[in-house]
Amino acid sequence: MSRPTRFAAIDWRGREVRIEYLRIAPERHSAPLVVFLHEGLGSIAMWKDFPERLCEAGGFRGLVFSRPGYGRSTPRAADETWDVDFMHRQAHEVLPAFFAALGIDEQPWLFGHSDGGSISLLYAARFPDRVAGLVVLAPHIFVEDITVANIELARSAYIETDLRARLGRYHDDPDSAFWGWNRIWLHPPFRQWNIEAELDAIRCPVLAMQGLEDGYGTLEQIRGIARRVPGTRLLEIPGCGHSPHRDQPETAIVATAGFIRADGAP
Repeated sequence: MSRPTRFAAIDWRGREVRIEYLRIAPERHSAPLVVFLHEGLGSIAMWKDFPERLCEAGGFRGLVFSRPGYGRSTPRAADETWDVDFMHRQAHEVLPAFFAALGIDEQPWLFGHSDGGSISLLYAARFPDRVAGLVVLAPHIFVEDITVANIELARSAYIETDLRARLGRYHDDPDSAFWGWNRIWLHPPFRQWNIEAELDAIRCPVLAMQGLEDGYGTLEQIRGIARRVPGTRLLEIPGCGHSPHRDQPETAIVATAGFIRADGAP
């Protein structure tokens, strides 16, 4: 996305945090608003043109942002380490404060990938009356061995290859983005992280999609959502890895646009 981003300031954990964001097609005043929540190493820039393509295909408005610690948003403080509840804090503290800072008082649709999908689920569970629906791509609802194994490989790649330099194209402080994510996922107590029981509180429509070749989780992640949230629609995508919006963008766009139109678009 080539358009310049803007910043919203929130008070979080006792300090001012600036959150980078970008609006898509704000002139579509009556169109559904889709909020994009990136993965554990993501940012606005890493979505590339996918949010604009989805919003154009569906006639939606869009809001894309980089969570604290990512992109051009305020990096982690030098001594800040994330705890096991880091995704809960994003869902229960950061996202409501961000929406308040932008004056968003409608029910948006949340489109979340990986950690962003988990945060979307947690937000909808805590605030069931504040969200129109969820589209989650390769979300995590519990920790699997395959996830940890590949995050360990990412750690080695960050230390031994040019991964840090490549992430530097998408984050002002790649160390903030990488180590915040990597260290908590490899922290032994995080192996017990599990949000399955919290999903029972979700009341909105849910579309959960995952690639059959996802290296960061098995299909039990999205099937577990369907067991907890009645009416969840599942899309299991052949020839697709952890990022359906990159590996199979047209499939993700068609499925998402149809789902939102069917479940509440005017």
